[in-house]
Amino acid sequence: MTLVSSVPAQSNAPIPARERLIVALDVPTAAQAKALVQRLADRVVFYKIGLELAASPGYFELTDWLLARGCRVFADLKLYDIPATVAAAVRNLSACGASFVTVHGERSIAEAAAANKGATLQILAVTVLTSMNQEDLRLAGIQATVAELTMSRARAAIAAGCDGVIASGLEAAALRAELGPKPCIVTPGIRLSGEAGHDDQKRVVTPRRALESGATYIVVGRPIRDAVDPYAAAGAIQSEIALLCR
Repeated sequence: MTLVSSVPAQSNAPIPARERLIVALDVPTAAQAKALVQRLADRVVFYKIGLELAASPGYFELTDWLLARGCRVFADLKLYDIPATVAAAVRNLSACGASFVTVHGERSIAEAAAANKGATLQILAVTVLTSMNQEDLRLAGIQATVAELTMSRARAAIAAGCDGVIASGLEAAALRAELGPKPCIVTPGIRLSGEAGHDDQKRVVTPRRALESGATYIVVGRPIRDAVDPYAAAGAIQSEIALLCR
């Protein structure tokens, strides 16, 4: 299957295939993040900086360092607070040069973020974490299925002005059919074919399945970070993306 490149919400240009791989810098320190980026060199141009690094010194300095190298940055902060606080945080983040920031998918939070994102920052709403399954929803008192909850939150987020959603590749095809070609679908929980163990991830797919199902970007952490040769691991994924996204 050959994919037609999806179009980001704020651009008329197709997405370069090599930008569809976002590597998660889920490491304790900015120094370790920089070391991994340097190991990956030209293989990766888009990086996710999440809560682990946000809770360590040098978060914004790391963002500046990545941008100075010509990389794109995904600020995966999953903002969740009263709308006024989320709006203020997004206004501050809009000046940092990041391409994406995540918020929780509640309507008022998504609306506040979308209204304050500025010209270049894109807002992605979290639907259902890939570390959660049906039993986790039941224990939280949620009666909907994972697929139903994902779709409901995605519809609400796009209606609120978000540019896209974070969702498992298991739900990507249904989301793409419902949302159309424009919104971004960013898919974490990526594991390679034949990879043993999923760690704390419960709803996982391969890079191929995610992209063929309609994901715009895939987020890959441990399969690259923990590989014997991260550069080669990233290269193998990029080669597969290049074949799928011609």
